[in-house]
Amino acid sequence: MSIDNSVMDRLGKLLRCTWSWYSGRYHKVIRGQDLLGIVLTINHIALPLHLLFCSKQGRYNTNKADVLLFMLSRLKAAFDREGIDLTKIPLTMDSWFVSQPLRQRLHSLGFTKIMIAGKSNYTFTIGGKHQKTSQWKNDLVLHDPTWGIDVPSCRVHAYSPTFGAVILFFFQKSTTRSYYLMNFSRVSMRGAEIWHIWKQHHLIECFWKILKSIFHIRSMQLQGHGLYTALLIKVLAYLLAIRLQAHRPFSKLTITQIMRNLSRNHDLRDLIMTHFHAAFPIT
Repeated sequence: MSIDNSVMDRLGKLLRCTWSWYSGRYHKVIRGQDLLGIVLTINHIALPLHLLFCSKQGRYNTNKADVLLFMLSRLKAAFDREGIDLTKIPLTMDSWFVSQPLRQRLHSLGFTKIMIAGKSNYTFTIGGKHQKTSQWKNDLVLHDPTWGIDVPSCRVHAYSPTFGAVILFFFQKSTTRSYYLMNFSRVSMRGAEIWHIWKQHHLIECFWKILKSIFHIRSMQLQGHGLYTALLIKVLAYLLAIRLQAHRPFSKLTITQIMRNLSRNHDLRDLIMTHFHAAFPIT
């Protein structure tokens, strides 16, 4: 499962779930919506499990970790009722609210495999030397791609005053930029395992991009509970497009091409009767 948030700047003053924060993009205080999401990735497909509007994380809003734990608890309970242990699925997330207390609370909830992207200003002790990871990226030698890892990488044991003992996985996505992951799992993991878990994390970013560019979630202007109703409609449209990709006539089309094809050449009622099971009334 991948966890990430998506920020949308909004101009309306009566819209629900909007907050103010300083934007590094615009270099000023703006208003907008911050959507926190959890998706399950299967066969390069991102399936949304839980989406929730929350306040932008910052100096005066530090409760996003609590919101995440609330979402995971609800998902865990829902899957338990169906006989599925959700905690067996690894978690991946960015570093926007990483902390040792969050690590411990995730372990208490039952999640044992957790990969988190690290920031360049974190400091770690490696081999008796203490410095920021921005410097470690320059000092460490990355090994050539090997079995199970298709990028130059390096796995090291480190210590942080904040996180304690932790395994770091440095990797290079391009010829000029390097990144690293923190293994917050209960047990030590090989580099190939870490990379296999993390390499699907980009799918949640693709999910946000599709919702914004194709299904235009920025255009939602409903107030009250209508905001979540509009979001649900957008997500259902996304799931419909994903389902259609499994059918031969649409298997080679992107979601953008599918939506254009539907709007020009098909009637929604006929489409559902053809590609899905029993027809159901549409109002």
